[in-house]
Order: sequence, then structure tokens, then C-alpha cells
Amino acid sequence: MLDLPVADPWFVTERGSQGISLITEPHVHPLLRCNVWHVRGRTQDLVVDTSLGLRPLRAIVEAESTNPLLAVATHSHGDHVGGMHEFANRAIHISEASDLDTDRPYDLASAGYGESVLGPYRAGGYDIPDVLIDAVPSGGMMSTKFGLQRSPATQLLQEGDVIDLGDRAFEVLHLPGHSPGCIGLWEERSGVLFSGDALYDGPLLDDLDGSDHADYCATMRRLLELPVTEVHGGHEASFGRSRLIELCSAYLQERGS
Repeated sequence: MLDLPVADPWFVTERGSQGISLITEPHVHPLLRCNVWHVRGRTQDLVVDTSLGLRPLRAIVEAESTNPLLAVATHSHGDHVGGMHEFANRAIHISEASDLDTDRPYDLASAGYGESVLGPYRAGGYDIPDVLIDAVPSGGMMSTKFGLQRSPATQLLQEGDVIDLGDRAFEVLHLPGHSPGCIGLWEERSGVLFSGDALYDGPLLDDLDGSDHADYCATMRRLLELPVTEVHGGHEASFGRSRLIELCSAYLQERGS
């Protein structure tokens, strides 16, 4: 049984520029603290990733807009898709769509994660507690174990697809390496990239089931050539082009041949 304080509200929203808001779960450890991005458009709003699903997310987004919502999962790992079932319109890369079409168990105890997950975070100076949350949401949780609800995709994405919000459009980039179906969403006009777990300013995980070093290196080379001005990753803080170059180059130096 979890003996942790109750946090209410559970989510925190930061309103940024260009109609983009960041929604986070501050009481979740950075390893599982997925960035949820809300992008407001003229005819449709975009929700990039949906957190762990420990508390309802959709009402937080709806409070900021009355537009129809499209929830896009950058990949199918549990920390990114826990709230997908709340949204009527759900999209993911075709190669990971089957993962959403089933109920899946999930555990917040760090003992359930191997060195391929915890090792890079320890090496990066992160403390790894026994439980990967430091509070529980209103209503409480009795256990570290919970279930990810089935949320079959209503739209399958592939390289080159375009998500149209009426006054802005995002191109789907297939960016495998972390997982086979990792995608980014790229707006050429603004230089904004939502990179999911393909790139963020923290320990990148590339030894997971489904990870591939060669694919990841190809993704890093591709990102280096993309005229990105701002990166909104799946975890940690956003950054600009110079940091993108540093991160991609460091990965290629370590893993590239």
C-alpha cells in the first residue's frame, strides 16, 4: 500500500508561445514524467502524448479550447499513452498501433525496470527511488500497479502524413531508434519539432526491447539536417537548435560507426 501525500491538482499547465501549452505531472519521476503538448489550431487542436493516465487529462485540455481534439502518441510506451482512451480521435504510427489495442499492466515501482532503463538515469545523476512518484492523485492509489486501458487507434500515421489544424500543419517524421514506431511532428513554417522520445535533453534510452542503435543513428543524422529552431521533447525542458546539434552529435560520437 502506498503511503504518500495527496497532490491536487495533479497536472500543471504552462502556457507558452505560438499557441502551445505544456502539461506535466510534477510528482512523477523524470523517467516517467511525459510532456503532454497541447497545440491550439483554428479548426482542430493537437494533443501530443497523454501521460501515464493516473488522472483524467482531457478536461485539462478542453478548458483551453472548444475545438475537436486529436491525440497523437509519439510511440506506444506506457508513460506516453495512459490517457489515449479519453480521446475520441487517436493516432499513432502504424508499426505500433497494435500496442494500443489491448489492456496492459503498468508498474510504478522502480524494481520492475531493468538496467537498460534505470542505468542511463543513474549515470546521468538522477536518484532512483523505490516508487517513481512522490505523491498520489486525489482519490488515492492503493498500489504501484495499475492498468493502461485499451485505446485502439482511429488514425494510422506514416512518414510524410500531414496533420492539419486549419491554420498550421505538422508533417509526420518517422524517427525510429528508441522504438520502431517513434515519430516526430514537424512544422516547417515555424521550425517547431515535437520529437517525442527520439530526442530530449536527458538520458536517451536505446537498449529497450524494440530499440535499434543503427536506426537511432540514422534518426540523429536526419535531425541534424532538419532546420529546427525549437524542440519540444517527450521529457525534460524544450531547447533550440544549438542544443539539438550538441545532443545529436554526442549520440553519434558514442554510438555511430
